[in-house]
Amino acid sequence: MSRSTLFVFLISSALTLALVSTKIRGADEIEYFSHLRSAVFDRDLDFANEYEHFYKTNPSGLLAFKETFLDRREPKTGRPINFAPIGSAVAWSPFYLAAHALVTNGVLRGPADGFSPAYTGAVAYGSSFLAILGFLIAFQTLKRYLGVTEGLSLLAVLAVWFGTPAFYYMTVAPAFAHAPSIFAVSLLFFLWLRAREKDGVFDWVLMGLVAGFAMLIREQDALFLVAPALDLGFRLLKGDVKRSLERGVAVIGAAGLVFAPQFLAYQALNGSFGPTQLVQRKMDFTSPHFFDVLIHPGHGLLLWTPLLLIAFLGLVRGIFRLGAVGLFVAAALLAQVYINGSVLSWHQAGAFGSRRFVDSTLLFVIGFAFGLMATTPRTQKILVALAIWWNLSLMMQFGLKLMDRQQLDWPGIATRQVTDVPQRILDTVKLYFTDPEALARGKR
Repeated sequence: MSRSTLFVFLISSALTLALVSTKIRGADEIEYFSHLRSAVFDRDLDFANEYEHFYKTNPSGLLAFKETFLDRREPKTGRPINFAPIGSAVAWSPFYLAAHALVTNGVLRGPADGFSPAYTGAVAYGSSFLAILGFLIAFQTLKRYLGVTEGLSLLAVLAVWFGTPAFYYMTVAPAFAHAPSIFAVSLLFFLWLRAREKDGVFDWVLMGLVAGFAMLIREQDALFLVAPALDLGFRLLKGDVKRSLERGVAVIGAAGLVFAPQFLAYQALNGSFGPTQLVQRKMDFTSPHFFDVLIHPGHGLLLWTPLLLIAFLGLVRGIFRLGAVGLFVAAALLAQVYINGSVLSWHQAGAFGSRRFVDSTLLFVIGFAFGLMATTPRTQKILVALAIWWNLSLMMQFGLKLMDRQQLDWPGIATRQVTDVPQRILDTVKLYFTDPEALARGKR
């Protein structure tokens, strides 16, 4: 990495961390955080006291949360409901435990109760830091294994970092699972490509361990294993039976070992070795919304982030440039489209962007690199700048409630990007640093 590239990474990281919000707000964030706080302080999987704490901080805003998570219980176990897997708590634990040590030793202020700003800050900053590491890994993946130049690798990383909803979930809402998932999935693909090159059993085991970790963070990340599975499957068809089966078993065993604690958590919380029936009822595995999650006018990924079309076209181009590897990477993204189209709440109304696709950040970086490759250097910079402008302006619309938070309202949303947003940039920046909750909750 050249000095200039390192400088850009450091500036981008500093800017991102400076914008991190440390507030735990909505249901999903509370569920993820409660796993960690309960494990460290209560040593149990009973989240009633965590839920009660957060509800009391905002009873009017969390009324629906109370009705689902405090007033109801899992039918089989009588425990408080928690839909979240445990992986984010695992990923955040080093930062959280460090904060606890600093609080108990008087270095950081606040009560040593697991809830004070030192603890929520550790989770938020730790989450954003992990995503930054994920982008660094994505950069190295492009350079080392996919033959992309350093300059183009950097442009692709910046386009996805600041030009997609990933940036929102690294700054405004880092207590979701998406930022840690960026790290885990990026590392998974880096280690897969490394294992293809070195081809030692341990290399595949290492990849499997990281795959299990990614699955712990978000269960749907299991479908990223489509890429290495197809890779080994092709080897098997070519006659490399023994080595491909050995490596396949090694990956499955390693991933299963890391994911095993989640099965125990399922059993303790839900009374079965699987997700709660309340979640399973929300799935239709025929993926009836396969195309909706991409192109629906009010909710589609490519409508929220139009310049991701470059990444999709780039992945197609990558098939011709990379051969089998490009095909496997494209298949992994299709698997994510499939599973997101299988969720009955596919529209994710009220969320910023198509957030379930944030896990696919590494794939978008690869797609952007190969998509931009077909253009001139000047055009590459213009397209990246447009992607960043569109995303940051849309974040302002979302925060200032200039748009309908339940769905995109075309063409109004595009018009406001050039008429309303530019006039409010300074006020938005001031508001973010003085009252970030006003933006996060959509108060003008």
